Amino acid sequence: MQNVLFQLIVSGTAMGFVYALVAVEYTLIWNACGLLNFSHEKIIMLGGYMFVGTCITMFGMSNLLSALLAILLLGVFGILIAVVIFIPLRNQSRLIAVVATVMLGQILNEAAVLVWGPVALMPKNFLSGVFQIMGATIAKSYVYIIMISIFIIIALQFVFKRTKFGKAMTCVSIHKTAASLMGINVKASMVITLMISFMICAVIGIITAPIFTVKQQMATMIALKGFCAGVIGGFGSLPAAIAGGLILGIVENLAGLVLPAVFKDAVAFTLMILFMMFSPKGLIGVKQEMDRKRQLRTGEV
Repeated sequence: MQNVLFQLIVSGTAMGFVYALVAVEYTLIWNACGLLNFSHEKIIMLGGYMFVGTCITMFGMSNLLSALLAILLLGVFGILIAVVIFIPLRNQSRLIAVVATVMLGQILNEAAVLVWGPVALMPKNFLSGVFQIMGATIAKSYVYIIMISIFIIIALQFVFKRTKFGKAMTCVSIHKTAASLMGINVKASMVITLMISFMICAVIGIITAPIFTVKQQMATMIALKGFCAGVIGGFGSLPAAIAGGLILGIVENLAGLVLPAVFKDAVAFTLMILFMMFSPKGLIGVKQEMDRKRQLRTGEV
């Protein structure tokens, strides 16, 4: 039983990090543009196809070089989409922006079928095999997902806290007009943010390829649960988005101990509904309420 519990926690942590990365991607674009990207499901898919279908299958590159090239290509694509779609739509109605991102996803989906075909693709000898840890059998893909996700999160924190353009992006996320008046190039900041977001999507598509295979629907549930993680954590905060993803991943995996497997996906949406009912601001709202009560007890307010 202890081995099963350990396996569930590790795999749940790995998937939680995947949901966290999706929530981070949502949060980055929301902070930079004030828009929600409803096409990132297909951008994740595109990253997987670029990795397996183009770099490995067509070019015959190694797994590592294929992954790096796919991430770079998605970054360039993010710059293009920022200039063509997100920047022009940032001052338009939210409905128009939502429709535009949904249509972008549909275009990418049909393009993937035309270019790579309808058959699912699978990378060979990529993140395969198992580890024996504490008597439990853990898939290597889950361990690598955790390690890669932690690296990305640390890198993002370094960028936003230690670099000049990272601090500029933070200023833009707080108040675009004030940032512009202080001499910050808001459009350039938005372009960089979209580039980073699309590169994160590429990473998600690559690290989940061995688990879900590369196909048109590979990221459907990932994207939905990533949105749930953003709601649970609270949009606008990267640490909260990460916490929301980890909570969701671990809770839904442990729920498999008491619930039939067919109800596993319902756990994420149930958690999201509960947070929307009792704490619409997510974990951020919970923390704010705890801080307020602490201040009342200590007489700080």
